[in-house]
Amino acid sequence: MEDNSSAATGLHSIRCRAAVCRKPGEPLVIEEIIVAPPMAHEVRIRIICTSLCHSDLTFWKMKDFPGIVPRILGHEAIGVVESVGKDVNEVKKGDTVIPTFMADCGDCKDCLSNKSNLCSKLPFSVSPGMPRCGTSRFTDLNGEVIHHFLFVSSFTEYTVVDVANVTKVDPAIPPNRACLLSCGVTTGVGAAWRTANVEKGSTVAIFGLGSIGLAVAEGARICGASRIIGIDVNPDKFETAKKFGVTEFVNTRSLGDKCVSQVIIEMTGGGADYCFECVGMASLVQEAFTCCRQGWGKTIVVGVDKPGSLLNLSSYEVLHRGKTIMGSLFGGTKPKSDIPTLLNWYTDKKLELDKFVTHEVSFEDINEAFNLLIDGKSLRSVIWMNN
Repeated sequence: MEDNSSAATGLHSIRCRAAVCRKPGEPLVIEEIIVAPPMAHEVRIRIICTSLCHSDLTFWKMKDFPGIVPRILGHEAIGVVESVGKDVNEVKKGDTVIPTFMADCGDCKDCLSNKSNLCSKLPFSVSPGMPRCGTSRFTDLNGEVIHHFLFVSSFTEYTVVDVANVTKVDPAIPPNRACLLSCGVTTGVGAAWRTANVEKGSTVAIFGLGSIGLAVAEGARICGASRIIGIDVNPDKFETAKKFGVTEFVNTRSLGDKCVSQVIIEMTGGGADYCFECVGMASLVQEAFTCCRQGWGKTIVVGVDKPGSLLNLSSYEVLHRGKTIMGSLFGGTKPKSDIPTLLNWYTDKKLELDKFVTHEVSFEDINEAFNLLIDGKSLRSVIWMNN
């Protein structure tokens, strides 16, 4: 059995503030907690800033498992390594790192291959504990266990993350921009860049113009797509979407007797080269698949649907039309190699991270960030831990 003890490090627990989800759907409670020392293969991180992702909102509302309380949510962040456990050689105290819910162990067959970003040694799951042992590093002042979220838990001044889930980055990059690459922007840009491999001059259709859909548009723009069609129920999103490269807009509530696939096929003369479903609805995945051009069209599933949802695809469409459908978790990117590339793109003004940030708040105002997202007034709110 692997020895996960931290006795050899001589480290002590830290008392700090965290925003704890005590009851589903109720405001987070900022309270003092205890963060244990990192065990073997783990690092303890001082969070500089974190951003709010829609997945945090989803699990904040969730009353049944994998929703669980008390829990520290948050999974888009940047921080500084405060201490390391045994067998950690990749990073050291003082390094600036981005934690990710996707592991990149560098050892398993999948991580060593350029064909996949799905680590088989430490596979992704919505676990309430650490990836190697399942236990928590958080307790409240009464000794009650506080659960982890997506292997990151960034709504706290200090967190503990497995070394396979951290990427060392250049500390010169503004933290309120770099933290976006911990999940959402990397997922969307990567879906276009890594999963779909969008080609210059191609036509792209994006279902859902939330922050992930806009990140897909940004990735398609960077890849050189000539037409980027945004599809949404809210026409007010089009003006914002233009800033991310969307060239045309389809309002699904004003199509009359036509379905979306008919409109897209007519607009594109046979279907889009690449279709991205960014909402998380099986019916939209099917519509996106229908919108794809026969022979080479690809449908990329990016949105997270509710557990148990099933797709109902036509066997004829799959066999006779030569189309492809594929999933894209974390945009198909490998954190330790692709996040530094994306940061270089930002430095070179190729990737425009600034336009994703609509609000910045202090840690004390974290619940206001939730309200802004619920009301549809924000794309990404950056939360500063000490500002």
